Amino acid sequence: MESLFILIPLSILLACLIGYFFWWSGKNGQFDDLEGPAYRILMDDDSTDGLLREQEADKAKTEETRK
Repeated sequence: MESLFILIPLSILLACLIGYFFWWSGKNGQFDDLEGPAYRILMDDDSTDGLLREQEADKAKTEETRK
């Protein structure tokens, strides 16, 4: 029974802290754009054209050195 005198105020304090941090994160814009970062991964701007050209140039160099 004595443990309830400690656990109940601690749980109320913890609930208030969680509520405060949830309110703070919402006010500071943490939940403004939930889908953007997920789509940003899929929208890759890197082009592989330069890499393909480098590989073709390396192949040509190795073929020339073999001849």
